[in-house]
Amino acid sequence: MSVDPKKAATTGQEKMLTSPEQQALVCPINEVRRLIGPQSGKASIFCSDACISRYLRARNWNVKKAAKMLKVTLKWREEYKPEEIRWEDVAHEAETGKIYRSNYIDKHGRTVLVMRPSRQNSKSTKGQIKYLVYCMENAIFNLPPEQEQMVWLIDFQGFNMSHISIKVTRETAHVLQEHYPERLGLAILYNAPKFFEPFFTMVKPILETKTYNKVKFAYSDDQNTKKIMEDLFDFDQLESAFGGNDDTGFDINKYADRMKEDDKKIPAFWTTENTPSSVPTHVPSLDSSRLDSNTDDGSDNEKLDSFPDLVVDTGIINPNQKSLVNEGERKAGAD
Repeated sequence: MSVDPKKAATTGQEKMLTSPEQQALVCPINEVRRLIGPQSGKASIFCSDACISRYLRARNWNVKKAAKMLKVTLKWREEYKPEEIRWEDVAHEAETGKIYRSNYIDKHGRTVLVMRPSRQNSKSTKGQIKYLVYCMENAIFNLPPEQEQMVWLIDFQGFNMSHISIKVTRETAHVLQEHYPERLGLAILYNAPKFFEPFFTMVKPILETKTYNKVKFAYSDDQNTKKIMEDLFDFDQLESAFGGNDDTGFDINKYADRMKEDDKKIPAFWTTENTPSSVPTHVPSLDSSRLDSNTDDGSDNEKLDSFPDLVVDTGIINPNQKSLVNEGERKAGAD
């Protein structure tokens, strides 16, 4: 029985593929390798089978487009050198706790990046992007071998219009979509103010449809939100800002120590072939009983697609109706 490589790479729990499934992926992966040419050093470590599979999924299994996308990333990594960014280079950006890797993971083993846009402490787009890249690299470094996605928890406490920057948003989307495909599993926007949903709709044109659909609005006074968070996290570990029981708070000194320890391990990571040759599949982000499941339309336009085929719908939590609704239904109700 033949195996559809798309299905083999996007359904079921995160696992190593069986032999027939792996064989179904060998041809497109090898074809991408042929198109990008021989790689050496860090580039050869970066271009694992799992990595190439992510680029193929991001380009709907169009080999030429996947190879082109990967070439752009390889050139960017050679010039930007994201794996060489160290804590000392970005510590000033991290002081307020605007972005940090949490000390807990979700129930699927995914690392969690916490973001607090109201704590922005820099006007430098270059500095902000450099710190974001550092956080992404660190989150990926801390993923378990069987997992390749992460979760973003975005806390909107204290957020207002002055914290919105279209320039930073555009540059952030560009870097993530071009150079970190299939890395985001889910982004939860927690207690976003009502004015933010129209803003998010406004930036939709610069996001791939799959990216847009990975973002979920959640509210602390909504019971559906609580159920979703319970499905995803251990509440004893989850921060109180997101409805959990941990009220420890962010400590810059303790966080700096964690990052410095990770930094010490980075050089060895990039000198050892430590990535599995097998191609892992995706972990479903949410229980299908919680959120309806819609598949992507499979369109392949030239916008760069950053994030994975997550088995979720376009549902958001409507702040007025306090229920999970489909994006189309929400728009129809507003007409």
